Amino acid sequence: MEIKRNKTYIAKKSDVSRKWYIVDAKDKILGRLAVKVANVLRGKNKPEFSPHLDIGDGVIVINAKDIRVTGRKLKQKVYQRFTGYPSGLREVTLEKMLDKKPEIVITHAVENMLPDNKLQKIFMKRLKVFKDDVYPHASQNPIKLEVS
Repeated sequence: MEIKRNKTYIAKKSDVSRKWYIVDAKDKILGRLAVKVANVLRGKNKPEFSPHLDIGDGVIVINAKDIRVTGRKLKQKVYQRFTGYPSGLREVTLEKMLDKKPEIVITHAVENMLPDNKLQKIFMKRLKVFKDDVYPHASQNPIKLEVS
């Protein structure tokens, strides 16, 4: 008597079909949006997800300037960078960053939701963030992705 066993399916690069999704960030909470976008970039929304492969889709985020945050993060959250020179630590609050470059806020949040490995750069290449609702990627025929 032979025992039948189910075979485990492992996705290959040739099996990957990519789609593009569009997310309207207007009045969406930053962290919840970042989690949803990061999962789509990784491909966790697909049944053939494999953590070691790049099978994710592309995401276009529009209206980045209208993002919301909860609590007192606008005043308390600080973005730091170092210029490389003595006394070169530069600090900017979230409130000022949203005024100047809201695209960086969303990009930074999504990047921190992704795993720190070699695939992170590949995932981030498929993330496009725009300040307004004007974007040049209409030819990808993006599908609307709803974020609660």
